[in-house]
Amino acid sequence: MLENRETEKVTWFSMWFLASVATFGIAFFPMFYRMINSRNKHFRREANLEKQIVEFLRKQGKEPPQTADASRDMNAAAWAASIILVVPVFIIAYFLSKDLLAHEKHQDQFLADAFPERMFMPQTIPIKKYALITIVTLGVGGVYWLYKIVNLYNAHFKAQWKIEKDIARLMEENQVGKSM
Repeated sequence: MLENRETEKVTWFSMWFLASVATFGIAFFPMFYRMINSRNKHFRREANLEKQIVEFLRKQGKEPPQTADASRDMNAAAWAASIILVVPVFIIAYFLSKDLLAHEKHQDQFLADAFPERMFMPQTIPIKKYALITIVTLGVGGVYWLYKIVNLYNAHFKAQWKIEKDIARLMEENQVGKSM
């Protein structure tokens, strides 16, 4: 069935933020690197999962749904290093928010087409609201935006673990039903 893979690790924003305050911002570099790297790993993992589902559905004689175009990896080291210029922090926050929103919408549609009996609801990320708060507070709201991004990715990763278990169960049930 589903190949067993390492799952993404949850990031604790409060730990990274306090470490950044204590190190006068130095800890932001590894925090951003980890966030971007986790995003890249998750999107590659999701692409592999979709391929496995498509293969399974074809073996079942069903027409598989359209898979996503391969998302481009962000260079985690380059983006993390760029935060020394401050402005890229807001660009990274925007891209991380936008990418997760698009990813969740595609994932929800793909799973709805592949497994109509599934239950998954995409989250919403009010990017305009967070950008406005950041602008109005002269950048301080960016900390809140980062906090929300970290929490949304963590929630998405946790939901993904559950989804993969449900998909494995559905695939096994369909496999057993076909063999009877």
